[in-house]
Amino acid sequence: MTSSSPDAENDADRRGSFAPGNRLMGRVIGCSGSKAMISALAGKDGNGLAELWSVGRLISISVGDNRVVALVCSMATDTTAWSETTDNVMHIEVELVGEIRLGVTGKAEFSAGITQYPYLGAIVHRMRSADLAVIYDPGVSDTAVIGRLTQDTSLGALVHVPSLLSRHFAVVGTTGVGKTTAVTLLLHKALQSDPALRVLILDPHNEFAAAFPTQSVVIDTDTLDLPFWLFRLEEFTEVLFRGRPSIPDEIDVLRDMIPEAKRMFKGSTDSVLMRRAPEKSSLTADTPVPYRIADLLALIDERIGKLEGRAEKPHLRALKVRIQAAVNDPRYEFMFSSNTIHDTILTTISHIFRIPGDGKPVTTFQLAGIPSEVVNSVASILCRMAFEIALWSAGGVRILVVCEEAHRYVPADPELGFFPTRQAISRIAKEGRKYGVSLGVITQRPGELDPTILSQCSTVFAMRLSNDKDQEIIRSAIPDSSASTMSFLSSIGNGEAIAFGEAVAVPMRMVFERVPEDILPRANSGLQPVHRGDPNTVDLGKIVMRMRHIDEGTKPDAQAPKTFAPQSPSIEPPDYSSPAPPMRRVSDVPVQSHSPDRDYGTYEAPAVETTTQRQELTALRSSLLKKPLSSLLKS
Repeated sequence: MTSSSPDAENDADRRGSFAPGNRLMGRVIGCSGSKAMISALAGKDGNGLAELWSVGRLISISVGDNRVVALVCSMATDTTAWSETTDNVMHIEVELVGEIRLGVTGKAEFSAGITQYPYLGAIVHRMRSADLAVIYDPGVSDTAVIGRLTQDTSLGALVHVPSLLSRHFAVVGTTGVGKTTAVTLLLHKALQSDPALRVLILDPHNEFAAAFPTQSVVIDTDTLDLPFWLFRLEEFTEVLFRGRPSIPDEIDVLRDMIPEAKRMFKGSTDSVLMRRAPEKSSLTADTPVPYRIADLLALIDERIGKLEGRAEKPHLRALKVRIQAAVNDPRYEFMFSSNTIHDTILTTISHIFRIPGDGKPVTTFQLAGIPSEVVNSVASILCRMAFEIALWSAGGVRILVVCEEAHRYVPADPELGFFPTRQAISRIAKEGRKYGVSLGVITQRPGELDPTILSQCSTVFAMRLSNDKDQEIIRSAIPDSSASTMSFLSSIGNGEAIAFGEAVAVPMRMVFERVPEDILPRANSGLQPVHRGDPNTVDLGKIVMRMRHIDEGTKPDAQAPKTFAPQSPSIEPPDYSSPAPPMRRVSDVPVQSHSPDRDYGTYEAPAVETTTQRQELTALRSSLLKKPLSSLLKS
């Protein structure tokens, strides 16, 4: 038939004759409805027809005025050997993808359905560039070029940005194939298409800060200010118990005491009247209202002192010690700093979610320096707040939450992970599109990701996957008519992907654009570089200090770290001859008295006795025992 744009074709792209070197590649010798078998000839004179066939390429089959589009699945010769003296007959199996036909406007259109199936003897041609452009054109505006088609690098790979954002997307692939770089490219294209978009990146490897040098605000352990009272009860207990199973009795106490502490913070002078007030039902342990840790500890002390609380005292004391340990841990300063007792929720939300953005719509949340037992709670708060902001703004704030290493937060095993985090991310995946909050999932192990989350991602960029289970997960998500496309997942190159879903017209094999060097994601954790010199010059005292989580600024000068060299390896051994100090119970630990007007952010632990102090105490004890009792009484 005549092409819809004949002026764009050259002589090599025409279908006229059957001479060697033209676009004729073979003929159909079998058809089953979804697949067809093609017979082709590779001549001994080196006419190059064999080189035109390769697995993964699209070919065209002429059927009347239409052209059926087919994908090459497998190839084989009719014999077990290749002949150098005679022509070789090849059998090629193809999967029928759709057809190109003239639309009502007279232009060529692609349809995934097939109205006329190939007949035996139908002519098979190479795919025209013009036809490839029609096949992979989404047919809508607001598209962006994110790369090039593998089959024809002169054609751009197009995605529909609104569908990519509103219906969630996923980027999967093994380590080192370029997932982070691909996501960086997608996010830059999304921001160019929608400048009002707000992007929140949960970055466990601290790589995305370099990808948005002028468009992002970086939040790390030094700049993070996330008040503890923003945590819901489950999130707060996850911090207190450090990821271990919680104790129900202690949780019940917190559920009762935290609302009381919130009411005390509001300035009540008569706690009895406040307990009877109707407002009691409006404050729960999950309400994001400020309160003081000092008030919470005072309430626990009050319950410990009551006679009826005698049976509760062991777990009350244990709970009190847990709270004090968390408050005094320097790693949790972002939760319990002096700013956290003020109502800073507006400032916190404005800073994290860029409202207003001030030209920086991206927030990269660097999680590498946050304690691992707190990461789940932080991720839960951020995802929950993102959904609630989009919900209560009635679509006025559009937010994209990007979860790197998503299988850590929503694993396939429901017994693993942190339930509030799983719940918050699942809520975005299931309901977020209605309110303007979307999800970007990045994972190297889709088999370990909750299948519900992956099924909600309407667009998937599948990069190289070597694990059979991971490949099977992706195959189950792709339309049946293009299932053979997934057979290339284990062998595609770095930076290459198979894209399918709502944002692309048909599943396409493509190569992502190269990202400029100045926005290339790279590890930028902000930590000190690893020493590669002589290990004998390493500051061992500082290492021990960090192992014990001791704040360097509060360390006594007498215990300043020393640098140990090989010529002076004198470390004073402990004196095991003197008796060790008696062990104390938790209940014997002295506790400061609390006042509602102060926030006690520190707990002074008893100083550890040094070897010299123990020797002096031992000598004093010996001298006292040698003196007669009468002389001691007189003195």
